[in-house]
Amino acid sequence: MANETINVGFIGAGTNTALRHIPGLRAQHGVELVGVANRSIESSQTAVDKYELGEAYPTWLDLVEDPEIDAICIGTWPYMHSTITLTGLDNGKHVMCEARMAMNGAEARDMLAASIANPDLITQVVPPPHLMLVEQHLIDLITDGYVGDIVNVNAHVTDGGGFPDSDQDSHWRHIREVSGNNVMTTGIWYENLMRLVGTASSVSANAQIVVPHRRGWDGNRYQMTIPDQLDVIYSLSGGGSVNLTVSTVSGPFAPPTEIWIFGTEGTLRIQTSGLQNDPVVTGARDGDDGMSEIEIPTEKRGGWRVEEEFINAIRGTEKITRSNFTDSVKYMEFTDAIQESWQTGKRVYLPSS
Repeated sequence: MANETINVGFIGAGTNTALRHIPGLRAQHGVELVGVANRSIESSQTAVDKYELGEAYPTWLDLVEDPEIDAICIGTWPYMHSTITLTGLDNGKHVMCEARMAMNGAEARDMLAASIANPDLITQVVPPPHLMLVEQHLIDLITDGYVGDIVNVNAHVTDGGGFPDSDQDSHWRHIREVSGNNVMTTGIWYENLMRLVGTASSVSANAQIVVPHRRGWDGNRYQMTIPDQLDVIYSLSGGGSVNLTVSTVSGPFAPPTEIWIFGTEGTLRIQTSGLQNDPVVTGARDGDDGMSEIEIPTEKRGGWRVEEEFINAIRGTEKITRSNFTDSVKYMEFTDAIQESWQTGKRVYLPSS
């Protein structure tokens, strides 16, 4: 499809689709945004009118089965990702799927198998944006021996601003029926860490449900089954260990999210305080007097180009790196291991990478 128009349809035009995917795809040469299917035809028509998306489809299946559509962008919650992806591939569509990949590892592996069975079709899972700007330079520093051998990584993710409050409305991440085994933003941060220090070989997790009930979208009170405080220790396949804490109930005085990478020859610290602010990297090596800020060279500064990569991959000019289905399966298996570990109290071993 090097010189052909690529027609894209949207299934679920939610916040991230509106913020990133619609403008990102519209900016690509030779791409037409031709339709949308939300949960109702009325919602679909509203999205068409608001974002100029062509046709409002009665159902997502009507959109997927339209032979005029070449690629689909899935913006639903995780509970629909596997079903829509498998159906899309069966109908010859390229697939960009919003994160998280699926409800669990089994669904993710089904998606990977279907993508392998359709090698002419491009598949992509939307990656986390948090460390994009600094990631390549960090990878290069670690690869070149800045920290030496990794001893320990300490990551504390503050994913919420207030004290525990049972009167708060539920977010979709609180609801297992639509989110699956994904716990808060744990899979997001494991994916970030996986790029820097590699995959986990075993996991031990302790979790709490600090707010046992929240108000549902209908105003009723619902029991929560997804943790809002998580502490994980995991061993790295390449040596070393990671202490990962993710919390939405740390309160307003908790420090911003930060990652420390401790090695035999040096230390790196990454601080990030929301998507509106650039991460700050500091470091020191054996013999230095203290930590100092590490400037990111202009040529290594990354950024959001997910939609560009997707379209270029369809045209055959580059491959999907952020994120391919193989890497995404790994973070889904990690979330499964967390679920099993905190429920059984046992260490769980992950598949070999």
